[in-house]
Amino acid sequence: MRTVALFGNPLRRRHSAVMHNAAFAAAGVDARYELREVDEQGLTEQVAEARRDNWMGFQITAPYKLLVMDLLDEIEPDARAIGAVNSVAAEDNRLIGFNTDVTGFLAGVHACLNGDVKGRSVVVAGSGGVGHAAAYGLATAGVGALTVLDLDADMPRRLADDLGDAAEIEPLTFDDPRARDRLTNADLFVNATSVGMLSPGPVIDVDVLDPSAAVFDVVYIPAETELVRRARARGMRASNGDGMLVAQAAAAWCRWTGLPDPTETMRRAVAPLLA
Repeated sequence: MRTVALFGNPLRRRHSAVMHNAAFAAAGVDARYELREVDEQGLTEQVAEARRDNWMGFQITAPYKLLVMDLLDEIEPDARAIGAVNSVAAEDNRLIGFNTDVTGFLAGVHACLNGDVKGRSVVVAGSGGVGHAAAYGLATAGVGALTVLDLDADMPRRLADDLGDAAEIEPLTFDDPRARDRLTNADLFVNATSVGMLSPGPVIDVDVLDPSAAVFDVVYIPAETELVRRARARGMRASNGDGMLVAQAAAAWCRWTGLPDPTETMRRAVAPLLA
């Protein structure tokens, strides 16, 4: 049996294992996706183990998406630009890091908009790992104007510097007077923070947004965050991050197996956990 695993700490959810193992079973692939909670030393040991012939690759979640990069043989350009690896392929005795967060994010956003982001005005809340992936994805998809908000101006400023070659990003704090104007004129608002999952309430006042705007929340637990609930109550298009979750998993699975897209199988398998 081939092996795939998710490394992180803590690992509180089994969504990834459920999706991947359902796809393996449906496709008749003799492989198993495991959850392995590790400390930093354990991560080094697990990456070394992943060089064995029975491994197809692995995934990485917080807090190791940056740390793991030093343990790999190659980092693909998108992951290097974002500054994080969330998936690794074991190919020709080499470990190659890549990032499926952008693929997943754009799939979720396109479904929310029922179209693409090209030429649109977008505001992203959060400049951490998910914020980096979101900003990079939006930039490479041809967004018209992109503003990134955070509590501390230094964080979105660093993101703007990191992605300087890929996008022109306006970094602002939430309380900057210009932030309200950007929100009012946005075609899309993205929550790339943990607000709504790890802390209560919407990250912004939804009433500031134009009713024609769309709202995309990367949070998928709970199924309807306060941000999404309030946006829908105003009649706005609003989606949570479950589509992103499935799409990023499917992208990694296809890379490991070379088989057709298992999105529908994964979606059905994980649905009870997202309900």
